[in-house]
Amino acid sequence: MRFVFITVYVLSNLLFFQSARGQTVLDDYIALGLKNNLTIAEKNLSLDKAMLNLDIARSMYLPTVSFDALYSTANGGRMIELPVGDLLNPVYQTLNQLTQSQAFPMINNERINFLPRNYYDAKVRAGIPIINTDIKHNKRINEQAVQMREHEVEIYQRELVRDIKIAYYNYWSAEDGVKVHQNALNLAKEGKRVNEKLLEAGNGLPAYVVRADAEIAQAESKLVEAEQQMANARYYFNMLLNRDAEQPIKQQPTTAQDLGQQYADLLIEGREELEALNNQINVQETMVKMNKQVFVPKLNAFVDVGSQAENMRFNRESQYVMIGAQLSVPIFEGGRNKLKIRESQVAVAEAQQHRLRVQQQLETAARVANNEVTSTIRNYQNAKKQLEAAGTYQRLIQRGFNEGVNTYIETIDARTQYTNAQLAENLALYKWMIAVAKLERETASYILD
Repeated sequence: MRFVFITVYVLSNLLFFQSARGQTVLDDYIALGLKNNLTIAEKNLSLDKAMLNLDIARSMYLPTVSFDALYSTANGGRMIELPVGDLLNPVYQTLNQLTQSQAFPMINNERINFLPRNYYDAKVRAGIPIINTDIKHNKRINEQAVQMREHEVEIYQRELVRDIKIAYYNYWSAEDGVKVHQNALNLAKEGKRVNEKLLEAGNGLPAYVVRADAEIAQAESKLVEAEQQMANARYYFNMLLNRDAEQPIKQQPTTAQDLGQQYADLLIEGREELEALNNQINVQETMVKMNKQVFVPKLNAFVDVGSQAENMRFNRESQYVMIGAQLSVPIFEGGRNKLKIRESQVAVAEAQQHRLRVQQQLETAARVANNEVTSTIRNYQNAKKQLEAAGTYQRLIQRGFNEGVNTYIETIDARTQYTNAQLAENLALYKWMIAVAKLERETASYILD
């Protein structure tokens, strides 16, 4: 299936990424998070284990050398009768008569035990596989397993990079929100001061002073809430970096003047999820090949160098060298090999279908992330216009109030609109950044070291 190109509307020179200082700050935080994360450390251990299994599979091609020793002694058991006396004594007797001597003494029959006494067999055996297709397939399977573990590490790293970026932007947004609420509180206090002066001059109303106190209390309440949100954002960010929750966060101020965008074509084929599924398909295909070669003979060669004798004797007669080969050819297994082949083929088809389904899900997620970037850009542009309008309106109402044209209630409403517009613009800006971080994750475009 052809990979689908996803045309995305993305930021190319967002000030945060343009600023060398800002980029360094966030990249340093990302590097710290990737280094300190406990889950990544655990997954790296799994990767190390998979690499060790691969080394073991490769070592199966090498010869094996072992030392084997056997000692046994027995009493009783089966006996063999050797009638050497009955066979040779008549001959010896005749020879003695002919020679008029006793040169040929009589001998007894012998009984030899099958089980030896004080017997040992010590040897060094060197063996090597000559024909064994299972070793090749096992090595291939372990190679794919290593690649899958590597992809698992990279997948989690990308998830962590996205979470760190989003947490960083959320903290940044929360801090800017605190500044907006602090400014609103200062304006409310200034409004109270002006109303108190007007009341002292006989041009104000006591109700305006009371209303100013209520506005100050409301602004202080929102400021406390904003500060708590900022603290929570700091805790979460530091948790992702696996460091002290109260540790301060370096920041890089940003403005909207340098924000920009461009069109780019990005592929999802770089997603490690798809690569891992490709490895899984390769594993199942290797299993099919291995099961199809079940009737291929297995041939091993060996060399034994050792010594064996009774009564722990060790001399030239006890020493030996043995060279041999072992051949194994399966003939009939009750049809189990055909069932295994079919089972492996079904597993291949299942893995291929799973990959297609995951690819469709990733393509959909990338399109959704692309649409989110587009919508956040428009929302930010609209919020910027609303902020400009609210700022102009607030200045006009404040001027009218100072000139006695507008009421104090109108100034409160104008300040509230301006504060909300500032918050909306701030939120839209960082939603834009967060949407870019999500799109970066969905297209696997962040470069991992």
